[in-house]
Amino acid sequence: MDKNWLETMSKSALFKGIAEEALPAVFNCLNPKIADFNKNDLIAITDEKFGGVGFVLEGEVSVVKENFVGNRIIIAVLKAGEMFGEIIAFTGYDFWPATVIARADSRIMFIQPEKILDLCGTMSPYDRILIGNFTKSISLKAYTLNRKVEYLAVKSMKGKISKYLLEQHKKSGNLTFMLPLKRGELADFLNVSRPTLSREFCKMRDDHIIEFHQESVRILNLEELKAMLE
Repeated sequence: MDKNWLETMSKSALFKGIAEEALPAVFNCLNPKIADFNKNDLIAITDEKFGGVGFVLEGEVSVVKENFVGNRIIIAVLKAGEMFGEIIAFTGYDFWPATVIARADSRIMFIQPEKILDLCGTMSPYDRILIGNFTKSISLKAYTLNRKVEYLAVKSMKGKISKYLLEQHKKSGNLTFMLPLKRGELADFLNVSRPTLSREFCKMRDDHIIEFHQESVRILNLEELKAMLE
């Protein structure tokens, strides 16, 4: 087993609580399929056959939805140690509900859901831990999707941007932080055009609410940014 994979698994939420020395045995029991993808490769495609829960061993991926006219909305950006596909693992729905794209060269571990419920065909002492971690992951994913609905409910562009920036401020604990998404990806996440997003960013800069350089943002007027949500 690759040492890098072992390190990624040991730090992930899915395998939290499982001793590092036990991870190779757990890995073997899961009997996963490992696949490599180049940057911009399609890892999973909406409405195609579900291939198991995806676990990012290396790289970074985007989970996206497209409407009938091809407009793309980013649902999530996942890094090494994070999962996708767990929401539908036990629903009986046999097709991917979203498209997953490699944001960088990536290595993905696909796990069949039944293996998570019963490692090696017996009740392993790690079954309860794995199932508990998996259930927590589903709950967090549901929370994230609910957060996405909150963004859709914000009507103004300034409101959407301010909500996002305030979340990043709260997450980092600083007035200066790096945006996890590039400008085009942020436009997709907020479901707006990139020119509109850039125009609003520039207006907020001109009004001395924020300043920015590429993905770096500094909040200059926190109270004004909060007022934009009202």
